[in-house]
Amino acid sequence: MLPRSSRAVRPVYRVLRVLTLAAWLSPALPAIAFETMTVRVSGPESEALTEAVNAASILRAAQAEGTTQPQDVLSAALSDYRRLLEVLYAQGYYGGVVSIRLDGREAAQIPPLQTPGRIDRVTVAVDPGRPFRFGAAQIAPRAPGSTPPPEFATGQRARATVVRDAVDGAVQDWRSAGHAKVQVADQQITANHANAQLNARVALAPGPAVTFGQLKVAPGSAVTPRRVRKIAGLPEGTRFSPEALEKSAMRLRRTGAFRSVRLAEGQVVGPDNRMDVTAQLVDERPRRFGAGAEISSFEGLRLSGFWLHRNLLGGAERLRVEGEIAGIGGQTGGTDYRLAVRGERPASYGPDTSFWFEGEIERLDEPDFFTDRASITVGAHRIFSDTLSAEVGIGLDTEETTDDFGTRDFTLATLPIALTWDRRDDILNPTSGTYVRAEATPFFAIEGADSGGRITLDARAYRALDAQARYVLAGRFQFGSVLGAGIDRTPPRFLFYSGGGGTVRGQPYESLDVTVGGARTGGRSFVGLSGELRAKLGGSFSVVGFADAGYVGAEEFFDGSGDWHAGAGLGLRYDTVVGPIRLDVAAPVSGDTGDGVQIYIGIGQAF
Repeated sequence: MLPRSSRAVRPVYRVLRVLTLAAWLSPALPAIAFETMTVRVSGPESEALTEAVNAASILRAAQAEGTTQPQDVLSAALSDYRRLLEVLYAQGYYGGVVSIRLDGREAAQIPPLQTPGRIDRVTVAVDPGRPFRFGAAQIAPRAPGSTPPPEFATGQRARATVVRDAVDGAVQDWRSAGHAKVQVADQQITANHANAQLNARVALAPGPAVTFGQLKVAPGSAVTPRRVRKIAGLPEGTRFSPEALEKSAMRLRRTGAFRSVRLAEGQVVGPDNRMDVTAQLVDERPRRFGAGAEISSFEGLRLSGFWLHRNLLGGAERLRVEGEIAGIGGQTGGTDYRLAVRGERPASYGPDTSFWFEGEIERLDEPDFFTDRASITVGAHRIFSDTLSAEVGIGLDTEETTDDFGTRDFTLATLPIALTWDRRDDILNPTSGTYVRAEATPFFAIEGADSGGRITLDARAYRALDAQARYVLAGRFQFGSVLGAGIDRTPPRFLFYSGGGGTVRGQPYESLDVTVGGARTGGRSFVGLSGELRAKLGGSFSVVGFADAGYVGAEEFFDGSGDWHAGAGLGLRYDTVVGPIRLDVAAPVSGDTGDGVQIYIGIGQAF
């Protein structure tokens, strides 16, 4: 039996034996990631080329990812020969030499079945040689009226990307001229190393001018072929145009009924050179559910949800049912309820004009009034371009309202009109572009009100202050006016208030109104101004500084006789796939409508 002291050190001997065995076996174990990677580029443009090499290098990406297996490192090195040559070609270097050494051995000379057990150092050396310039630069024949880009000309820097773009542009010019089947018939691209010249001669075969044939629909979609053709609006019998083809595809995409849309060009047949097109469609899931929540320290909790069907009757019809409960636990007078249903049928009056209907019931328990209302509206929606659309409708609205003027019944016929101009780069989190929506709603009194009209304008602009859009300025201008009707003969929901998340943060909800004959009510004119500076912190977080101001007056238009108030604060954003989660903390800075701090939490930017 071992002495007590020997038994105490026995585990230490075991550990030493294990470590010795591990060291002996270490060449057979996975190696750690290579420790250093050095890139050396010679020549006068070394700085720019070094940046391009690092951006294209698979080895550099493997180092960043912590690649450990020598076989993977060798594979990345072998791939980099081709990639780095492509970098040189793109910059006009055709006599360059690329050397990639792994622990001093040229990677191309390492047998794949004799990979080293460990790779510590990677050295990439690039000698670009002389920059080449174009000798001959010809693409023929060209489409009538088209010209080559100025970079593709004798004496210019012979970048491979210029050749590719010039050929692609010439092909697209022929397609835009109606020659759908244009092809590259021959290409002669030779490098004269003695003179550092690249000669590029490309011959095109335009083929015949093509007209659109029928739009055929591949099996598999639940939307009927007749409706697919009507929605796409392919101009059968007219001269082929890639723009018209893409427009037809976009019409199908914007219905929301399809997960993917591809319009495949067929063969050119017949004496009139007709070309059929086949729609290859993958349906989106027909039903969708959604919910949202927003909370404010003053306005309380707002809950919303919807159910959507994307293809109700087989014609890509959309039916959306949505409900909302607002003011839960808030200080805004009471709880509001809303239930609405909206249906839309695309391509009802041509491929770009849809029919829609909307029904709504609502209870509004606001600080200045209490309303129960119901409405139904039908109309048409027209898309003029990717940025411009319009909507017009005719509706019937009835409601019972109690406010400082008493209990009144209103019945109105309405004619809502809206025009939308949207050039934002991202509707969820824009960093550049503009958005303008103008609405006009003439209303004709059947009972209880004066006839008149309500107009509103919401204009927004966004500008990134740096190339990475880390800093973004956002501005908003709102305007509203009620025309023709007296303030005591207008439904209160048509009048304007200011304060809260949609107008002036930091001021209590709808806290700014007007007083007429001792009665508190909304105004007939409104102006709102908002500004934000958004700054990314890194990762998914951003901070926002903001200021808002609002004006409400009793007159039809702004004349300075009303009152202003303003608020300002700071916000935090966390980016998600459905838009940023928003937290804003604000306080009043002018006006006498509120005090203290207001907190707002929701999804999406404030505007």
